[in-house]
Amino acid sequence: MDVEIRRVGPADMALFERVDEDVFDEPVDPARLSAYLASPGHMMLVGLHEGVVMAQVAAVIHRHPDKRTELYIDEVAVAPALQRQGLARRMLDDMFAWGRELGCEEVWVGTELDNEPARALYERPFGSGGVFVMYARLL
Repeated sequence: MDVEIRRVGPADMALFERVDEDVFDEPVDPARLSAYLASPGHMMLVGLHEGVVMAQVAAVIHRHPDKRTELYIDEVAVAPALQRQGLARRMLDDMFAWGRELGCEEVWVGTELDNEPARALYERPFGSGGVFVMYARLL
């Protein structure tokens, strides 16, 4: 299947009018999308097939005063119809290149221990994973 991988920014809001239901966890909220795309350091790639967003990779640049600039891979999703065809790997490689262009020196990602598809995807570029503990709460 022919898929165009595109870097998206504030001028690309209309692309999100046609999104496969499995690409985001929840329906895309236009106000949140606008804020995300306008925020410096927020990056998103989409995979388009026949004008429909069929995949996405979202990342954030973390700049520190005392450490390397990091590219954090926040989300990776591919619609079931396009899974297991190398699209997520291509999109990750494109995101790594974009991060390097913006001065990132390191990249990281996390996933659940039982998420075997994600772990298989990440082991090629990252190597073996480790144990990760995360704490979260609403503000």
